[in-house]
Amino acid sequence: MATPVVVVLLVALVQVAVVVADALEVQLAAREGARAASVAAAGAGSGPAAARRVLGATGSVLLRDDGRTVTVTVRRVNHTDVPLIGALLPDVTLVAEVTMAVEPPP
Repeated sequence: MATPVVVVLLVALVQVAVVVADALEVQLAAREGARAASVAAAGAGSGPAAARRVLGATGSVLLRDDGRTVTVTVRRVNHTDVPLIGALLPDVTLVAEVTMAVEPPP
């Protein structure tokens, strides 16, 4: 009698693990993009490129540069597609934003 409840809880746990893994990947992409953009020799175009290398084809990357700092914002929609649970939960939008100071050239 308890088996269906245990199975649903285990599947829900798998869905949570998938969302957490994607959230960590989005955070890493934002950090990599901000680091690449903050290095003066790398140029501003390298920030979004570094973030997209981590993200792959999914997600969006926004770079803001005010001359002293760069901010990279990464956004990805996590589709809740684990069986049983995915149909019950809406998609989750994951957002990470990292700001770093622009490093002067050596």
